[in-house]
Amino acid sequence: MDDPLAKLKNGTLKLYALEKELPPEEAVRVRRAYIEEETGADLAALGTFSIGIDRVVKRNIENMIGAVQVPVGVAGPLKVKGEYANGTYWIPLATTEGALVASANRGCSAITKAGGADVRIIKDGMTRAPVFAARDIVHAREIADWAAAHTADLAAAAEKTTARGKLLSITPYIVGTNVFLRCAYDTKDAMGMNMVTIATAEIADRVEAATGARLIALSGNMCTDKKPSAINMIEGRGKSVVAGVHLSNDLIETVLKTDAKTLAEVNYRKNLIGSVRAGALGFNAHAANIIAALYLACGQDAAHVVEGSSCITTIEATDDGAYVAVTLPAVQVGTVGGGTGIDTQAACLSLLGVAGGGEPEGANAKAFAEIVAAGVLAGELSLLGALAANHLARAHKELGRG
Repeated sequence: MDDPLAKLKNGTLKLYALEKELPPEEAVRVRRAYIEEETGADLAALGTFSIGIDRVVKRNIENMIGAVQVPVGVAGPLKVKGEYANGTYWIPLATTEGALVASANRGCSAITKAGGADVRIIKDGMTRAPVFAARDIVHAREIADWAAAHTADLAAAAEKTTARGKLLSITPYIVGTNVFLRCAYDTKDAMGMNMVTIATAEIADRVEAATGARLIALSGNMCTDKKPSAINMIEGRGKSVVAGVHLSNDLIETVLKTDAKTLAEVNYRKNLIGSVRAGALGFNAHAANIIAALYLACGQDAAHVVEGSSCITTIEATDDGAYVAVTLPAVQVGTVGGGTGIDTQAACLSLLGVAGGGEPEGANAKAFAEIVAAGVLAGELSLLGALAANHLARAHKELGRG
């Protein structure tokens, strides 16, 4: 073929069409060279990567010019006593924040020495909530009532669009002439956003045809996807997970360098009172840190750290120490689909023993969610301990490098 770089410059070839003309690796190289010439930037470092890109350019990225590499460290061993994840794990954390892995590592040590973190999934359902326009509030109520009366039929229609997904519920919300139908699904080992979007489109078509409602948007923000929201805090989205561990006074003193009373007070005044005063939708020390690092390492949708960070950390004094728990209402993870099949991310899921589909279906995603919760618990313990012992600034000076 003619010089593709020249064709890009004269406009006879579009950047997005390079993969139709060239093998994926060559298409990426040519696109990068074009952008270098256009901007004057040196992008050579982006061209060094180990992932196989044949799949990536078809399923994960458009206009690829290379890859950004994020360092991955491990924290552990972390003992987890879940219903799906039951064992000792090394946690892969992709981050550029010095001190984070070291901090998580200390929390893992405390949990493992205490005998492990108990973890349970208390709810599981990925949501999509279309918004419809009604003629008036009477019509709005009729739409909601019709959806409630025909849930079984709508479920059958939705489930024809997917081999694995199952509709769990449809919850209506009415605001004036606006009708939101919050549909929740069991998505097995997939995180499931594409699955539930396609399934909900089928439901929306039937609601429109039967009720005269007018579909305004397939996502009406009551889902709520990738935005902080009270509804996710209360009703959950994805997997709602709790993790807890009992720490003895001796363990708190030897590993966290503080005492139970001080640890509980820091949590109360910082995570609870401080968060309330700030109007926060998360009541924790830094849950987002661990969630983001795990999501990046394991091929999850990084934007879902928004929901994941709506974590509540609680500490209760006991006769011989403290019981520390984290409640995560909205952990949205999968072990198939999305970025989980990229080579480096698949390797991190394999490190945890949760890559691919589980047996039974959904078991791997649930195990991963339990590991995420235990990892967040480790991160909370370590940071709260550092604050209680006044060690935070010293740790960042030594490991954060300014």
